[in-house]
Amino acid sequence: MNGVRSDDEMSRQYLPPPATPSFEALYNQYVDKVYRQCLAMTRDSEKAQDFTHDIFIKVFNKIDGFQQRASLSTWINTIAYNYCADQIRLARRLPTTSLADELGDYVPDTGEVLLQEETLQLVNQALASLAPAEQQLLRQKYEEGLSLEELADLYHIKLSAVKMRLKRSREKIQLYCAQHRTA
Repeated sequence: MNGVRSDDEMSRQYLPPPATPSFEALYNQYVDKVYRQCLAMTRDSEKAQDFTHDIFIKVFNKIDGFQQRASLSTWINTIAYNYCADQIRLARRLPTTSLADELGDYVPDTGEVLLQEETLQLVNQALASLAPAEQQLLRQKYEEGLSLEELADLYHIKLSAVKMRLKRSREKIQLYCAQHRTA
């Protein structure tokens, strides 16, 4: 297998006793996935890099508490999600400069760019109209790339329940967009 270990192999390696955690192996195995998750949540590559390093320090310090209720990948992903969400909430409390202030009177050259921006804004509004649990589930599936099985394990629900919740959330977004789309 091209050097990539399964979650079970990785978790056995890091669980005490007598295994001694190898931070480098753990980091190399999951760094790309954690970075992509951080980037999806922050939309800022520098923050995503900083958050990724902070998350791995947290993971390494908490590895003794990993209880194998879910896969190691899901456990790390949950730590990453919670860390990023906490940092984003904290940043919202601090004063920031808005994108509108930074751009001033800038107007994109093409109607296509405007259409993309309007569509993105509409989808973000639709997503914001969902309950927080629905938003989180969609983000974990589509931004963080969790599998249906990982989501079922994470939420302690059946696979069919995950599929139904995702379907209903997608339908709500489609309905919202259809009702609010400008002609």
